[in-house]
Amino acid sequence: MTKHSDRRILVIEALSGGVLLVEAALDLGIGVVVASADTEDRVMPAHLRDRIDELVTVETNDLPALLAAVRELHERLPLSAVFPGCDVYVPNAAHLAAELGLTGLDVRTVEQVRDKTRMREAVEAAGLRSPRFLEVSSDEHLPKAAEHTGFPCVVKPVDQSGSLHVSVVHDLEQLTAAYRRLSTDDFVDLGRPMIERALVEEYLDGPEYSVEGYVLDGTTTVVAVTEKLLAPEPYFAEIGHQLPAALSAEASAAIEEYVQGVVRAVNLTVGPFHCELRLTAQGPALVEIGARMGGDRIAELAQLATGVSLPRVWLAGLLGLDPQETGAFGEPVAAVAGIHFFTAPGETRFDRATGLDTAAALPGVREVRLDLAPGDPIHPHLDDFRCRLGQAVFTADSPAAATALRGAVDAAVRINPQAEEER
Repeated sequence: MTKHSDRRILVIEALSGGVLLVEAALDLGIGVVVASADTEDRVMPAHLRDRIDELVTVETNDLPALLAAVRELHERLPLSAVFPGCDVYVPNAAHLAAELGLTGLDVRTVEQVRDKTRMREAVEAAGLRSPRFLEVSSDEHLPKAAEHTGFPCVVKPVDQSGSLHVSVVHDLEQLTAAYRRLSTDDFVDLGRPMIERALVEEYLDGPEYSVEGYVLDGTTTVVAVTEKLLAPEPYFAEIGHQLPAALSAEASAAIEEYVQGVVRAVNLTVGPFHCELRLTAQGPALVEIGARMGGDRIAELAQLATGVSLPRVWLAGLLGLDPQETGAFGEPVAAVAGIHFFTAPGETRFDRATGLDTAAALPGVREVRLDLAPGDPIHPHLDDFRCRLGQAVFTADSPAAATALRGAVDAAVRINPQAEEER
């Protein structure tokens, strides 16, 4: 595999997919600089800190400050491409690439993939199936929105991720309560507080999937369709993923055709995408699309089950390399790959867990990890990403075998078993 020491990339926050990008670039001999606030939930991973060329400590949510820091950096260490480390930084990466004259997404495009209202407008304008929707920014807008969408409907922030404050409601009272929780929450995620702008949209009835793919040299390629395992409504917390999903050839073709249309509608021209949709009785309908790899280690699952390395495809696209040279296309490890997230609804503090070794010993389980120490707080509700306490990654020979293995892992591990017994 060719080494590319003549190139250097900037990653804005090495989080989620950003970690995979940094690791892939380093493996290819590509220089790496990371811009990070390097504090709280935006800390440079310890295992990468000493391997990169430089860590630029800057408030990554402050675009003018980020631009100034990167201009100075570019004079000393010329950059070849700019990448977002997670979906939050897709707009800033596009702005930096444009400022430096590098390949990247159009800055107008990123507004259509980060702002859910703009996203809905673009998809609707393209004539693609989309739920009815209205943006709201105060209580007084809610009756009109509910009249437009009907009940049940879904309320969500226009620019957050991780299922934060996404919920289904069945009447105006529930809608008002959900919106007030959203607009008054003081939770700060990646240095970004909640805002009052929200989307109210028609509820989509049907199973939920995500589609992993990329755009390269003007061609859109679907790599895999992922089955999404959700916690019980009224929320939509993702507690597992499995790919490829068990779908008929007809459903797979309909999903791929629809996603191709969505990619065109929001003008994604290079790099990976993660498109979430529901397969309704009328066909696929968009939940949202991101101009980045899926979180929750979905890119790793895709490589296990398909052999395609989305980080290496992305590097090839922005650096103008042949993806074969970056090792983007390999052989799959297994027919199906999945991830299961451990949760403990109702618990507020971690004491101990049992069954981790049992789960790790199950055939097909590749990793079991719990991200807690005794005394750590637990988010007690299955409402967003904070409910996830650890994970198990697994592979199997079929979707049915993968589902059975996920169930065995879930049955083996118990969080705070004493409290469970007392209940």
